[in-house]
Amino acid sequence: MKWPTLVLVALIALLQYPLWLGKGGWLRVWDYERQLQAQREVNQALEQRNAGLDAEVRDLKAGYEAIEERARYELGMIKEGEVFVQVPQKTQPAPAAGKPAAAR
Repeated sequence: MKWPTLVLVALIALLQYPLWLGKGGWLRVWDYERQLQAQREVNQALEQRNAGLDAEVRDLKAGYEAIEERARYELGMIKEGEVFVQVPQKTQPAPAAGKPAAAR
């Protein structure tokens, strides 16, 4: 009675091994699904970036407003006849060098 039971348990274990650990087993499928999900997230972020770049390219090709805006903000250019006014931002005074932080 013991031998047939042990043989059947061994056969079941041998049949289960490829299902769980073999090539194409559940563990490998789970790992591939995890990798696929991570790649889909990367692809989605890249698609959003590409859509933004595509819209920017179309805007630059279509009109001069986008070109003018870039020239103003990135290159600091102004139109002829305009007056450029720059307001300096207030900066906080530097902390005194010999005083501990609690004494301020």
